[in-house]
Amino acid sequence: MYKGIAFFDLDHTLYNEHTRVDPEVADAMHQLKQNNVLPVISTGRNLFEIPTTMKQTGIDTVVSANGSYVVFEGKPVYKALIDKQVALDFIQFAKENHEATTVMNSVGAKINFINDIVRGNYNFINSRMPNLGVEDFVNKQEVVMMLINTKGPDERYIDRFNDTLTFFRNTPFSMDIVHKGSSKKKGIQELIANAKLDGIPTYAFGDGNNDIPMLDFVDHPVVMENGLDHVKTYAEFITTKNTDHGIVNGLKHYGLL
Repeated sequence: MYKGIAFFDLDHTLYNEHTRVDPEVADAMHQLKQNNVLPVISTGRNLFEIPTTMKQTGIDTVVSANGSYVVFEGKPVYKALIDKQVALDFIQFAKENHEATTVMNSVGAKINFINDIVRGNYNFINSRMPNLGVEDFVNKQEVVMMLINTKGPDERYIDRFNDTLTFFRNTPFSMDIVHKGSSKKKGIQELIANAKLDGIPTYAFGDGNNDIPMLDFVDHPVVMENGLDHVKTYAEFITTKNTDHGIVNGLKHYGLL
């Protein structure tokens, strides 16, 4: 039985300014395991984007794709898929607005075209742009998450697809899109239920909009000093910046290290 479960967002939280894990943070994740605390990555990113992070930290339990694909000790335990027709309808609507859509699952991603907003987005998140081939991907593979490369207005998409999709604005260039009702909170609930982790104290570290459901759910929410101001209102404790030992300081605050 674990004595605690600690959930970690990646970008601007577990990651440094170069979208990498600092050695002291990787060491802290290994120390958590030795201290009988289960470290969990909880991210908007998909599994295919984070194998190096998982290897460096030794973490094999992940709430990915904003809660839509959950893995416990390396084995999938939950997924919430976007309906194929909904995905195709969304892609067409976005295309009519001259904006590109990325489709993703745990093993890969495709995009339908590339423009300056797409380039800005993938530069912002320090990721390589996917190859073309959205329609073929949707028709042949599961769609766990989509991403609309847009600077807004967000309501154009949210109002049109509110009945079938959930949106998270996480960068100036894009919104994450998941199955209606999916969130980090939902993914954590499914992890706890499927892995029989009920009754264990929970901690979470985050900084952004898609972290709010997670922070609102756990017993001890921690927000990075570099987090958004309105996200900090959900914090029980505000730790230092992700670039200033924020993860380690937060874990020490709760006696987990």
